[in-house]
Amino acid sequence: MGLQGQRVVVIGGTSGIGLAVAEGAAREGARVVVASRRQESVDAALKVLPEDAEGQVLDATDEDAVRGFFTRVGAYDHLVYTAGDSLLLESVAGTDIAAARNFLDTRLWGAYAAVKYGAGSIRPGGSVVLTTGTAGSRPLPGSSVASALCGAMESLTRALAVELAPVRVNVVSPGVVRTELWRELPEADREGLFRSSAESLPVGRVGEPADVAEAYLYLMRGGYSTGSVVVVDGGGTLV
Repeated sequence: MGLQGQRVVVIGGTSGIGLAVAEGAAREGARVVVASRRQESVDAALKVLPEDAEGQVLDATDEDAVRGFFTRVGAYDHLVYTAGDSLLLESVAGTDIAAARNFLDTRLWGAYAAVKYGAGSIRPGGSVVLTTGTAGSRPLPGSSVASALCGAMESLTRALAVELAPVRVNVVSPGVVRTELWRELPEADREGLFRSSAESLPVGRVGEPADVAEAYLYLMRGGYSTGSVVVVDGGGTLV
């Protein structure tokens, strides 16, 4: 049930949840490959990962680059996709359509391209774990783009689980997690959000990347899970 001796590819694996997944997989004995858009992010991640970890620069919105990346990677066991820019939170009236398309390009179409070009190299018993969010089931004002993305990712996961079987395909749905995705908010607003969220959540705190990483690790290990949406939100969808 462990990941010992397996090879795990994490696109978006140089920070936040993705890096926590890579670290967790490495602790279980997996060899990890992390990819990110920026070389400095790759270099920083490799400093904290084991010596056998690999890192590559990848723009997930560039289809040719994604194709070439998986050609270089070769055979592996699990694909994790956590790549994404800062959250786009804006009213419908105030949303810039070009910005919304860019947001979806990385998070939706980047994931789609990764599965398209990476699924054929997954070894028997392997899996894909994608990323969504709780805005799909509990939208808030200003979350229309994020909510649309989350709904699309959940539907995509179920479709891929059927089409790619016996490769397993699942998706993790985090709630409020202390990551760089909130970096566009002024610090005072960001800390205020974390504080108010913690006060409202049944667990009494916001999530940390390592909390959510456990769900990805479970789905990689769990040979009987496919087409599943695993929510890790501290009870946020309940309140």
